[in-house]
Amino acid sequence: MARYVARRVFQMIPLLFGISIVIFALTRAMPGDPRDVCAGRGPHISQDVCDRLIERFGLDEPLPVQYVLWLRAALEGDLGISYLSYRPVSELIVERLPATVELMGSAFLLAAILAFGLGVFSAVRHNTWFDHLGAGFSFLGIAMPVFWFGLILQMVFAVWLGWLPVSGRMTVGDGSFFDRLLHLVLPATVLSLRFVAGWSRHLRSSMIEVLRADFVRTARAKGLSERVVVWGHALRNALIPVVSVMALDLAGLFSGAVITETIFAWPGIGRMFVQAMFQRDYPVLMGILLMGSTMVVVFNLVADVVYGLLDPRIRDRYA
Repeated sequence: MARYVARRVFQMIPLLFGISIVIFALTRAMPGDPRDVCAGRGPHISQDVCDRLIERFGLDEPLPVQYVLWLRAALEGDLGISYLSYRPVSELIVERLPATVELMGSAFLLAAILAFGLGVFSAVRHNTWFDHLGAGFSFLGIAMPVFWFGLILQMVFAVWLGWLPVSGRMTVGDGSFFDRLLHLVLPATVLSLRFVAGWSRHLRSSMIEVLRADFVRTARAKGLSERVVVWGHALRNALIPVVSVMALDLAGLFSGAVITETIFAWPGIGRMFVQAMFQRDYPVLMGILLMGSTMVVVFNLVADVVYGLLDPRIRDRYA
C-alpha cells in the first residue's frame, strides 16, 4: 500500500508544477497590477511611489525570474502580498479557511448521507414510486441553478417564515453553537443539492448492477438478512465507481462555495475570491487558485487510495 501511495504522490509533482505555470502566466497577462496604475498615473501619484510599488511586488524582474521567485516563496508558504490590504496572502487565506472548511465539510456530510440513502433505497425499490420520485428529485437538483435556489430559500425560510438567518456565519454578539448551526443550514443545503442529485444517481446505477451479481445471490442463499446483504456486501462493491465521482466533486464543492458564500455573505475563501477578482487583487487570486488546484490533485489522490482500500486488486495492479 505504501508503494501504491508513493507512486501516486510522485505523479502529482509534475502536474502541480504545470498548474503553477498556467496560473502565473494567465494572471500576469491580465491588466490591473501596479504597473498599469503607474502607466496611467495622474499628478497625485509620483514616480517614486510607482517605483517603490513595482519593486515591492517584484514586477521589475523578467517574467521567468518573477515565476521562479513566486514559486520558491510559495513552496515556503509565502503566497505574496495583497495589492489592496498589503497583508500576506497566506495570512488572509488562513483567516478565511475555517469558514470555508466548515461549509464544505457540512455540505459534503449532508450530501453523502442523503445520497447514500436515496441511492440505495432507489436501487432496492427499483421501478417503484420511490425510485421515480428519486429520479425526479435528481433531475431537478442537477438542472436547478445554485444562485436561484439559494435566493428562493432565503426568501421562503428567512424572509417569509423567519425560521433561519438570511446571511452571515453568526449573529453579532451571539456566536453560540446553535446560532452557528442555524446560519449553516441554508448555505450547506444549497451547496449540497447538486451533489446529492448526482451521487444518488451514480450509486443507484452501481447498486442495481451489484445486486444482480452472483455473490449477492449466494449471500441471500446462505440465509443472510436483506440488510446485511445490501449494506454489508453490495454497498461496498457499489461504492468503487462512486468514489471517483465523489472525490472529483470535492473540488466542485470549492467552486460551488464561491457562489454560495457570495449569496449568503459567508466569510470564507470563496467570497474573498470574488472580491479579489472584482478588485483585481491578483496575488490573492493566484494564491486561492493555487490552493484550489492543489486541493483537486489531493482529492484525486484520496480517491486512488480509497480505491486501493475498497478493492485490493486495483492496488496490486497499479502498485
